[in-house]
Amino acid sequence: MKTDEAKKEAEELRKEIEHHNYLYYQKNEPEISDYEFDRLLERLKAIEEEHPELVTPDSPTQRVGGKAEGWETFEHTVPMMSLDNSYSIDELRKFHERCEKLADGREFEYVAELKIDGLSLSLHYDDDILVAGATRGDGSTGDDITPNAKTIRTIPLKLKKHFDGRLEVRGEAFLPRSVFADINRVLLDEGKSPFANPRNAASGTIRMLDSSVVASRRLDLFPYDVLSGASKPFDTHWENFEFLNKAGFHVNPHRELCDGIEAVIDFCDRMEARRDKLDYDIDGVVVKVNQTRLQDEFGSTSKAPRWAIAYKYPAMQATTKLEGIAIQVGRTGALTPVAHLEPVQLAGTTVSRASLHNEDEIGRLGVKIGDTVLVEKSGEIIPQVLKVIESKRTGNEKEFDFPDKCPVCGWDAVRPEGEAVRRCTNPDCPAKVKGRLGYFSARKAMDIEGLGDVLIEQLVDSGLVKDVADLYKLDVETVAGLERMAEKSATKLIEQIDASKERGLQRLLFGFDIRHVGERYSKILANYFKSMDKVIDASVEELDSIPEIGEKVAESIYEFFREERNLDLVRRLKEAGVVMEVEESEHGASEEFAGKTFVLTGKLEGFTRNEAAEDIEARGGRVASSVSKNTDYVVAGEAAGSKLKKANDLGVTVLSEQDFVKMLGG
Repeated sequence: MKTDEAKKEAEELRKEIEHHNYLYYQKNEPEISDYEFDRLLERLKAIEEEHPELVTPDSPTQRVGGKAEGWETFEHTVPMMSLDNSYSIDELRKFHERCEKLADGREFEYVAELKIDGLSLSLHYDDDILVAGATRGDGSTGDDITPNAKTIRTIPLKLKKHFDGRLEVRGEAFLPRSVFADINRVLLDEGKSPFANPRNAASGTIRMLDSSVVASRRLDLFPYDVLSGASKPFDTHWENFEFLNKAGFHVNPHRELCDGIEAVIDFCDRMEARRDKLDYDIDGVVVKVNQTRLQDEFGSTSKAPRWAIAYKYPAMQATTKLEGIAIQVGRTGALTPVAHLEPVQLAGTTVSRASLHNEDEIGRLGVKIGDTVLVEKSGEIIPQVLKVIESKRTGNEKEFDFPDKCPVCGWDAVRPEGEAVRRCTNPDCPAKVKGRLGYFSARKAMDIEGLGDVLIEQLVDSGLVKDVADLYKLDVETVAGLERMAEKSATKLIEQIDASKERGLQRLLFGFDIRHVGERYSKILANYFKSMDKVIDASVEELDSIPEIGEKVAESIYEFFREERNLDLVRRLKEAGVVMEVEESEHGASEEFAGKTFVLTGKLEGFTRNEAAEDIEARGGRVASSVSKNTDYVVAGEAAGSKLKKANDLGVTVLSEQDFVKMLGG
């Protein structure tokens, strides 16, 4: 490819990639699949490898570098000071009184913003390009972690809004709770020790020497301040946020401009009530005088600014006595220790249990039965035991011996070399069966309403159900004979079980709980193979060749269907009448969709982008992000832009939303 052509395509790709990056990470409105995003990035990488002179500092390919040998020290131009804390409304009012005294009759406002429980970063831009990223450190010096800062997708490599001269943006890096849960789930599946809480995970991640691992952890960042050298470039703190938003940062939406301390207190109360519903940890509210001129006049003490304060919410931590340790066995056979605690009030709820993760964690903590321990609650995540308060020991505490036998079935519990998790070796362990039944009947799988934990317990303990195929042998009379089950509820359950036979191939694959195969991969497999038999017969190479299915997932699928017990399960489900093929009745497939490429543009009235894409994929089509000569259809909604123009230029068939609905069959 000629250099001019390569340069033009690279520039277009960078714009498109950053556009999709912004939609995905900041607006939460993705227009394309992860696979399509990766293809765009791979194409850009290929061009830059062929033409290295075209690589720019703000290119999306520069977000992930290699491994560093260590971090250089970074000296902050303006110290990153800590804030004074207040723990009561009275202390907030005293802060207000001090500010009024310092203002000496001049009017001012406050900005109230959430105090994110993460770690502070300093980001430096020169001519709008990110040139450095550093940790807070001791406030005066930190670590230069620029390669890792670039992996955070919500940190723009180039500012969208121009700023004259050098600019410093300060923000709080954090790990969303949902991402934290996913990381710990993977770590446990791999037999490794999980992280204790999102803050520790974020702090440990940002200092890792391999930026590719940092990128995989999906850190996020909320900015909170802007500096130009040692000065503040805007008249008010509120203007900082307006600029940061236009510059392309992920600005936290939960902030308010308050005309007095009572408005601040109201904001603090409202956000405390929403605290557990957020996808990130907060430990309070930061209150700042809005006018930067007054900030400069108020100045600072040796430790903290006089114009800002942190209002801290009641602790999400508490100390209590550990009365015992029970071992739970999950659907994968993993033995998980759970601490039974003397009930304690924590963040407005009574806590009597906490996670200890695995036997290594028990050893690391040095915990004994009878110890006084510090526990922490983080959002919806089960409370964690953080540490032992050794000064409270009496000498009557007892060591806990982790079992090498499954406490449910008595079989050996084996811990593979290099793993942190010990697992039951009995494939028919009742605990495993119960876990698999719960997963199989869940809403995203076979959606068997009424099959809850209590009923599953009865069915397995009575010997009526040994695996998911046995569900389809149940009848009303048998179920009605169980404790607390009347004929009416038994009839409803059997109707639900019968209805689940028609859920389709995708849900059945998801319900099998094949390792690494979630909802997305189940859909891809169902749409690609159209039948269970073809999935079973597929080789690793064929599976690996499917878009988005990598070698690791391919091997997991292949190995699952090489086990005789799994093949027998498929046979028995098929005999029970469970649908194992993608039929026309399941998705209304037609030649208009099968194998065709669609591009969505503009706003659709009757669909979200994701809903429209799902309808297309369910009928055998695929959704692409950009228009090319290989595009079959462009679905154009309201305010369609450049994609519509390109479709017309290339002669690609353009569908209105009404045309698209007709193709779907109304």
